[in-house]
Amino acid sequence: MLFCAAALQAHASTYYVIVSGLGGEPDYDQRFTAAAKDLDRVFKAEGPAAHVTTLTGSNATEAQLRDALGVIARAAKPEDDFALILIGHGSFDGTEYKFNLVGPDMTAAQLAELCDKIAARRQLIVDTTSSSGGAVKAFERTGRAVIAATKSGTEKNATVFVRYWVEALQDPSADTDHSESVSAMEAFIYAARKTAAFYDSQKRLATEHAVFNDTGAGEPVRAAGDGQGNLLASFTLLHTGASAQAANDPAKRALLDQKDQLEQKIDMLKYQKPAMDAADYKKQLTDALVQLAKVQEELDK
Repeated sequence: MLFCAAALQAHASTYYVIVSGLGGEPDYDQRFTAAAKDLDRVFKAEGPAAHVTTLTGSNATEAQLRDALGVIARAAKPEDDFALILIGHGSFDGTEYKFNLVGPDMTAAQLAELCDKIAARRQLIVDTTSSSGGAVKAFERTGRAVIAATKSGTEKNATVFVRYWVEALQDPSADTDHSESVSAMEAFIYAARKTAAFYDSQKRLATEHAVFNDTGAGEPVRAAGDGQGNLLASFTLLHTGASAQAANDPAKRALLDQKDQLEQKIDMLKYQKPAMDAADYKKQLTDALVQLAKVQEELDK
């Protein structure tokens, strides 16, 4: 009862930390960075109550991430909200999950320890990386909702979940209860549905199955029920309406749609690579990446 009451209280601020980790290849680096920049823009549109820290490229290091979380630990109050979004690649050796960064990687346990020092009673960790299901147990804590792009650490392929998580925060249709806000639960449902539809459209076996846990204990689930989903449903990520200009501007909406199509094309090219002529693959991939960079540049204006 006390927890539910606290969940309904208005909070003073929301602290967001977005990290685009090591891509390993130029196309992944570009796409991970673009996703982080999209989230940075969306969250900053929330106004002065949103405190957004985004780490990309050479800044996505263990030291920088520790510093960013340390700053929040010193600033955040219990009534504030805190969200950590991890973008990139992860690994799982059967025991321990690691988030790939520039330089030394960080384990889920190390990240959880840093988040534990943040006083915000309501926390959200969204791990969109490969093998992210292997991090859920380490992240779990009362008052913290955890979303992972994969159901276990053994789903090791690069994920597309992050694309649709970002899209959910820019598409008015994600606001299914028409509250002029998008909750973490609404974003999860939107991204999970779109991810499944992507694999269906490509006639490919899905290699990722997003899960969540927001009770602080037990196994992660794929749908709300039996107490799961309450914190996510009450955790507002952003408000729509005037602050969601990109989604409501027809020119921006067209650019967002074009970006999605290009990213799907790149995914399909990578899937078809073994059967393609090497020179043709390189040309098509380069052309698509150049187009994607131009679209991203227009969106960033």
